[in-house]
Amino acid sequence: MLTEVRKQIKQRHGQFFVIMFAIILIAYFLNYFIIGFINVHGDSMEPNLKSGSRVLVLKNGYLLSEPQRFDVIVFPSRYCDQCYYIKRIIGLPNEVVYIRDGRIFIDGEVLVESYGLAEIEDARGAGEPIKLAVDEYFVLGDNRNNSTDSCDTDIGNVTKDEIAGKVLIWPKK
Repeated sequence: MLTEVRKQIKQRHGQFFVIMFAIILIAYFLNYFIIGFINVHGDSMEPNLKSGSRVLVLKNGYLLSEPQRFDVIVFPSRYCDQCYYIKRIIGLPNEVVYIRDGRIFIDGEVLVESYGLAEIEDARGAGEPIKLAVDEYFVLGDNRNNSTDSCDTDIGNVTKDEIAGKVLIWPKK
């Protein structure tokens, strides 16, 4: 009888370790390929995302769909390994985007939005019309007067291949 009990204990220990290994493997897979958290640094997305917030990102979020206007995306910095920008998509492929008199124009029409509440003081590189290519997106921070984004030549337009993920959840205001 004692031998029988020892066999059951060994069997249960084995099952426990198999289950724990499977859980760790699934968690690693989800974190590496599907979802992840990114910390927000800076105030370029205020008031919607504050510095120090953590956001949930769907990695490769556009495998089955196309990015949409006003989606908040994550893309890597060209100048810093492991650094990412978080911005909002404003212009879509094949559109013409420019900023004039503090307002954003898409194909000659004023963009109606509720994210960037302040009038844009300096259009920077977007003062002249920018024709987006078939795979390019024009992105801006919500804090339009304090954001490094597509208006800057250091960032420019973002291609679909550069988009690392779509922000799914962020803290409430």
